[in-house]
Amino acid sequence: MRLLFMFFTISIALSCANTSDSSSPNVNSPGNTTSTNENKSTAAVPVYTYEIVNTYPHDPKAFTQGLIFHNGFLYEGTGGKRARGDDFSSSLRKVDFETGKILNKYDMPPEYFGEGITLLNGKIYQLTWQERTGFVYDVNDFKLLKEFRYAGDGWGLTNDGTNLIMTDSTHVIRFLDPETFQTVRTVVVLDERGQPLMKLNELEYINGEIWANVYETGFIVRIDPASGKLLGRIDLNKLVRDEMNSSDVADVLNGIAYDSAANRIFVTGKMWKRLFEIKVVPKS
Repeated sequence: MRLLFMFFTISIALSCANTSDSSSPNVNSPGNTTSTNENKSTAAVPVYTYEIVNTYPHDPKAFTQGLIFHNGFLYEGTGGKRARGDDFSSSLRKVDFETGKILNKYDMPPEYFGEGITLLNGKIYQLTWQERTGFVYDVNDFKLLKEFRYAGDGWGLTNDGTNLIMTDSTHVIRFLDPETFQTVRTVVVLDERGQPLMKLNELEYINGEIWANVYETGFIVRIDPASGKLLGRIDLNKLVRDEMNSSDVADVLNGIAYDSAANRIFVTGKMWKRLFEIKVVPKS
């Protein structure tokens, strides 16, 4: 009897352990198409490392949430909320990346905590963290053009030339129509073990791939935008350690910008004093 009871107990535990949570926002919303990466194998994905090409100054007071490169300049979205006692406030900035000089700056209203940004068709789009409100600006003068609403948190933002691409702290990536801001489709991202890859943060669209910072890690992951399949990991942990050891305020890795004209990749982090141009190479 004791053996039967133990077998019954183990069977129940295994059954519970295999139950997954599918409560991510918008995944099953009517009209949305969700692509699920069904490959649950433990096959390893390629791992890359980096070489530093150039180092530039970065504002150590910038709590970096979004980073883009356009026409020779960096555009940076920062987070913070003085209304809650933060030492910094949210902003949108145009930056001379070679000197770190801020050329234009828009300070967001104090009730908003800024998140990811992207540039599409002459407009900069900026998310907020928990206020469920996004903003659209003219890239030339940061004039506020409109506001939009969305469900859940706002984290990272990029675009594929057609749709906005957004993360919300989960393993779900949403594709939004840039005019209506409705969800066109979603994909889910699984890790090498077939488990949800959570905390996808700041995004960049590079050569047909979505690159995402994984919050609170030293990794950037490369993702297939059609399926959500994990294509690779870029190990920047040494870079993160070096920056944190050189500063008392440096926080996590967060910020990817791509100069498509010169094929240059830039990375930084929250309150880092340096911006790095890197070359991604296979890890031996």
